[in-house]
Amino acid sequence: MSRACKTSQKKRTNYIYYTAEGTKIVITPGEDGVTEADIELLHTMDDEEVDEQRRYDYRVTTHLDAYHDGEEEAANDRNKYLADDTGNPEHLIVEAENEAEHKDMLDKLRKAMECLLPQQKDLFKKVYLERLSNTDIAAEEGVTEAAIRNRLKKLYERLRKNLS
Repeated sequence: MSRACKTSQKKRTNYIYYTAEGTKIVITPGEDGVTEADIELLHTMDDEEVDEQRRYDYRVTTHLDAYHDGEEEAANDRNKYLADDTGNPEHLIVEAENEAEHKDMLDKLRKAMECLLPQQKDLFKKVYLERLSNTDIAAEEGVTEAAIRNRLKKLYERLRKNLS
């Protein structure tokens, strides 16, 4: 069973307020005409405020950026999670340029790979496709790890020369 209030009944001996100036005001049942019902009402109101603040903190501050997109005043009412940006001409142009650039780099890499020796192609495959470590490759080929590093250095030099 959950409690109806945030403060347990045992601790509801009084109610403390602080004014804007920082003065402490203590309200105690039985003093100055204050009843248990008055204290109960104050705690209920306080509990509702605490719950409301929790809802605000969770919903509003967590999702605040969901209700605006961009920096201009007109953009403040757009929800970026619902917006459909697929028809944005600027977005389409940048995407096409990035795709063209990527294809161009892949074509250059393919041409540079054709210039590699068969052993270099095999080493490239082991390093980048099979993701083997230099040590594993060295053990497999019966050479030192330094020999694999030297082979990779020559492979990179040949690729760099042919990518230019």
